[in-house]
Amino acid sequence: MSTEAGGLTHIDEAGAARMVDVSEKDVTARTARASGRVLVSPRVVGLLRGEGVPKGDALATARIAGIMGAKKTPELIPLCHPLALSGVTVELAVTDDAVEIAATVRTTDRTGVEMEALTAVTVAALTVVDMVKAVDKAAVITDVRVEEKTGGKSGDWSRP
Repeated sequence: MSTEAGGLTHIDEAGAARMVDVSEKDVTARTARASGRVLVSPRVVGLLRGEGVPKGDALATARIAGIMGAKKTPELIPLCHPLALSGVTVELAVTDDAVEIAATVRTTDRTGVEMEALTAVTVAALTVVDMVKAVDKAAVITDVRVEEKTGGKSGDWSRP
């Protein structure tokens, strides 16, 4: 079973999960940007654009939760390395049918921050659902994905 060149790096030769040894990798500047959406009802859109939802400031709470999520990624995803994050930004925008979420995570380290960006988006999205569930029990988290990453041995990548 190939574990490095194009294979699954978190699986050893016997098929067991392992944390990748990154000690030989170069320390480089790395970024990752992820996005996602929470589909909400027209009533929630109106509340978010107006007086707010009953539970409080949903967007500010989700922004802080997303930042915290990025910082806690190695505690949530067992094989992620703890990294010194240089910066985390989480942006939320209310559209006609959703809350759009984008997160950018930066580090200078030996491994990338894609999982941190995805975790930031996902935790922010979960927080939006928590904040609006009294008004919209049918809110849906969707389209969570990495949009781009920079740095590291594999180079830069952007979603086409």
